[in-house]
Amino acid sequence: MVPHPYWFFILAIVVACIAWTITKEEIFKEPRNYCIEKSKSSNTIWKRKFFYVFTCEYCFSHYITLLVLIITDYKLLYQNWVGYVIAGFTIVWVANIYMSLYNIIRIDLKKGKIIAEEEAENLKIKKQTRI
Repeated sequence: MVPHPYWFFILAIVVACIAWTITKEEIFKEPRNYCIEKSKSSNTIWKRKFFYVFTCEYCFSHYITLLVLIITDYKLLYQNWVGYVIAGFTIVWVANIYMSLYNIIRIDLKKGKIIAEEEAENLKIKKQTRI
């Protein structure tokens, strides 16, 4: 069965979710902090770059995409190695668009929460000054 070309949108969601979670979310904070430290202090460039990959969602998404392509055997447009290359770069690109949009949404939500908390505090202060 030949996969539909639009499946890269779905695979990009998987890549974005894994890359974002490992490089940004609290659950992986300690290993990420270790990698950040090693990416700055390792004695060889290869070690520094290896550890840096786990701190950058863009860089990490390439490796997750490679793993997803191996697992799914997904090819885009061509059924040979060229299909893997095209699918790989397409998935990475779309995954990073997803992550950028997610980051924008998170910033807006945090901003809205801060504004709502400030307004609630202002109302509380006004209420107390009236009494």
